[in-house]
Amino acid sequence: MEHYATAQQIWAGALVFSRVGAMLMVLPGIGETSVPPRIRLAFALMLSLCLGPIAQPYLPAEPSTVDGTAFYIVREVLIGLTIGAALIFAFIILAYGLFGVFAAVALIVNLLMMFGALSMTQATLTLPGIAGIVLTIATALDANVLVFERIREEQRLGRSPISAIDAGYGRALSAIVDANMTTLIAAILLFIFGSGPVKGFAVTLTIGILTSIFSAIMITRVIVIWWLRGTKPDRIPI
Repeated sequence: MEHYATAQQIWAGALVFSRVGAMLMVLPGIGETSVPPRIRLAFALMLSLCLGPIAQPYLPAEPSTVDGTAFYIVREVLIGLTIGAALIFAFIILAYGLFGVFAAVALIVNLLMMFGALSMTQATLTLPGIAGIVLTIATALDANVLVFERIREEQRLGRSPISAIDAGYGRALSAIVDANMTTLIAAILLFIFGSGPVKGFAVTLTIGILTSIFSAIMITRVIVIWWLRGTKPDRIPI
């Protein structure tokens, strides 16, 4: 009698094992013809499990390689993310002054909302995901630049501070939505047709686009309105 077990026999053996019980201990002394087929199958399964691992083909669904330097790579990427964010904050503050500080605060809130959304969805933050976060910071900065440049143009035309800010946000809204919608469509397509790290990048990019639109349109506007009501300036320092 050959003692081997295939995947189908393992499945069948699991069904009859509880019925065989202690009979497995006396099977060697029983003739093969006098043993029911299912008991013979269970005995063959027991011997196969005792002899060692069952040879079955291994078909990896998604191969990936992780070496001992993975921790250091993640650390370097996080350091790069921090330096990049600091340079972005420095640029926006130098270019737009006080309004750049407002934009920096909105970007920090944007990052907090992104990490909150990732935590709620229980998404794993991978290296491509960190790249999506960096790209999101850049797109959020673009939205603020569009608004601030529009406010500058309206102020040059002689509008009052309140009128210039209202017109700046209103007229820049369509450009912000159009620019982010094209990126959002690309991110959705990456998530649908991509796999593995590509999906991680698409998830963080999609969440980042939605939060950046909200932060650029709502958060900075609320901060600017609070500032206007508190200071009531004659001219916008932008």
